[in-house]
Amino acid sequence: MPADSPTSPRRDGGNGQLSRLALGALGIVFGDIGTSPLYTLHECVRFDGALRVEPVDVLGVLSLVFWSLTMVVTVKYLTFIMRADNHGEGGIFALLALIPRRMRTARSGSIGWAAVLVVIGAALLYGDGMITPAISVLSAMEGLEVVTPALKPVVLPLTCAVLVGLFALQSRGTGKVGALFGPVMLVWFVTIGILGVSQIVRHPSVLAALDPMYAERFFAAHGARGTLVLGAVVLAVTGGEALYADMGHFGARPIRLAWLWLVMPALVLNYMGQGALLLIDPSAAESPFFAMVSGRWAIALVVLAAAATVIASQALISGAFSLTHQAIQLGYFPRVTVRHTSKEAEGQIYVPEINWTLAVACIALVLGFRASSRLAAAYGIAVTGTMVITSLIYFEVTRCTWRWPTWRSVSLLVLFLSFDVPFFVANLFKFADGGYVPVLVAAALTAVMITWNRGRRIYAARAATIAPPCAAFLAELPSKLDARIPGCGIFLTGSVTGVPLSLVHYVSRIRSLPESVVLLTIEIMHQPHASEDAMTFEPLGAGICRLSIERGFMDSSHVTPLLERAIARFKIPLDLQHVTYCLGRETFLATSAGSMGAVSESLFAFLVRNARSATAHFDIPPEQVIEIGVQIDL
Repeated sequence: MPADSPTSPRRDGGNGQLSRLALGALGIVFGDIGTSPLYTLHECVRFDGALRVEPVDVLGVLSLVFWSLTMVVTVKYLTFIMRADNHGEGGIFALLALIPRRMRTARSGSIGWAAVLVVIGAALLYGDGMITPAISVLSAMEGLEVVTPALKPVVLPLTCAVLVGLFALQSRGTGKVGALFGPVMLVWFVTIGILGVSQIVRHPSVLAALDPMYAERFFAAHGARGTLVLGAVVLAVTGGEALYADMGHFGARPIRLAWLWLVMPALVLNYMGQGALLLIDPSAAESPFFAMVSGRWAIALVVLAAAATVIASQALISGAFSLTHQAIQLGYFPRVTVRHTSKEAEGQIYVPEINWTLAVACIALVLGFRASSRLAAAYGIAVTGTMVITSLIYFEVTRCTWRWPTWRSVSLLVLFLSFDVPFFVANLFKFADGGYVPVLVAAALTAVMITWNRGRRIYAARAATIAPPCAAFLAELPSKLDARIPGCGIFLTGSVTGVPLSLVHYVSRIRSLPESVVLLTIEIMHQPHASEDAMTFEPLGAGICRLSIERGFMDSSHVTPLLERAIARFKIPLDLQHVTYCLGRETFLATSAGSMGAVSESLFAFLVRNARSATAHFDIPPEQVIEIGVQIDL
């Protein structure tokens, strides 16, 4: 396999730039997986409800944690998955763009099986983004109980206060505080590594857990029931998907550098240190992480842990914003408010609807579960489900896009699934204890995304049958008009060939038309960014022209700057201060007569009514907009 995929831009730079990118990656990419030691081992020694701190159990669990980090994160994600980038961008939607179109779209034009899998994976990631801030901040605040049990009553209120503050700050963006994230996480990883070493020197034999034979002995001692521990071990690798999703911000090399030289050594040392402490003092199992320190240092560790968990939560929340933006651009999610919080970095966005939905969900989870150990039961299904889907889609990329030999693709798929599937199955046993939460969230979001995509597709097909072909419309236009009025009308349309329904109804009802008409299409491509020159201009006759502009799924689609570039490039005689934007306003009847079905169309109609208007989404001056109503039954 090549060192980098053909689509990936190299970010080699000098050593100084590489170091800065690696430091930045510490703050954004590794927050989730870096705070897992707060709760992972605590859950592993209680995998079946009973406390198990015998040497065979502790060493077996540590061996499983170490080899999970090695095989899932180092081998699967850093060595293989991160090679599959879409023009430097990673993430599950970017991975979808790499597979052949026939897998994204069925022969009938409906959503393909691969796209369905990716939609489910994206929905599961929302569940992950909902649980991660709750469990991370709550587990950090629970460190106060280790300092003194008298502080237990303030744990839940303080957790909720931190979460409210965290979500309230999202509107400011991460640009101003982003520079602080890397150094804080650097201190965090150095600290947890030192804490681990301080316990390992007291019981160095714990390092025997690096031998995979101890994992085998663990399963031999506990039999089939021992596989339940995988539902807790997987907590050590949560955040692995974030390494791939955030690749576009820093590049693959800085992420690999930070992981291999700092993050993984610090995590392994800390897990081994917690294990050594359990072998010395089994009573430390109540909170093995915070039990590694005492006295005034415990308060300092709680403060540092709180800062680290806030940063970890920030990464997941920002990821949810980016995921939403990509889904909207690709036509899988209704339009919501997307605000760009940085003039320099286009990827820094704020989505208030998603932000406050996550805030309410996180606080509800904290108040409902009331303990990180109970929240851990809800964690895992979403993460492992996405891991399985990523492996399957990556298999199709290697087989169909990169043209690997079948035996090679299958071998790698079997290797990945040999870890992903056991983790996923083990987490299914936690369904009744809270695992149903992310599953229900994912199911609801999957229904929304598939219904939205299907409704848009059926509407486009229906509109194409109602509206006449472009040539026929232009031929009949003079006989349908009583007058041409001064000015210019810009009609937004999703088709690059047909005539928009809004224009057809405008002509048939008003029987007049502006002297100049522009049919504007903003086409979202299956790549993160498009060239600023990716636009075409075509005069159609009768004062009508077609302007098509391509945008990447991570690019802004604001109309005014796009039109300004088109006017300058094609010398179009338009004054944007005096044009009129003509938009369609569809009302869906949701009867049983349409092909979509009454229930699905009702959901689609509800989503359309509550989606952000096209005027706001494309940042069109509202005083220059007229809307043309159309009733239609899908």
